[in-house]
Amino acid sequence: MAEIDFNKILVGVDDSADSKLAFEYAVKSAKKNDAQLIIVSVLEDDEVNVYQALSKDYIHGERRELEQHVLEYQKQAQDAGVKRVHAIVSEGEPGEVIVKRVIPQVNPNLLIIGSEARKGLARHFGSQAAYMAKYSPISVLIIR
Repeated sequence: MAEIDFNKILVGVDDSADSKLAFEYAVKSAKKNDAQLIIVSVLEDDEVNVYQALSKDYIHGERRELEQHVLEYQKQAQDAGVKRVHAIVSEGEPGEVIVKRVIPQVNPNLLIIGSEARKGLARHFGSQAAYMAKYSPISVLIIR
């Protein structure tokens, strides 16, 4: 059986326990295989109420906070010894954004995600894991 070389790993992050496990696994895998690691998080716009949506300051504040959070993940990966790490923040429905926009844009050969999301946050994957596993054009590893 041929061994698959995962040299470009995409990991989806949020604040859930499963997502943190997925991130830790992705970092170890990237370091072990000298792979490039791309960290993505998605700001879900469907959880923003109409008043928040009308406030550009609110949306920009949420996005800035998420960008800062993803940069912290990037630093953790670099500190752990991953040489090539990039971070992406996008907006929309996480599963669709990752499958339809992020994967075609960055061309990874493995997607690592957590199986469940933390409830009530504006940036999570949870039920999106099944969508990504079904529709992703690349291999998907779901961590729990």
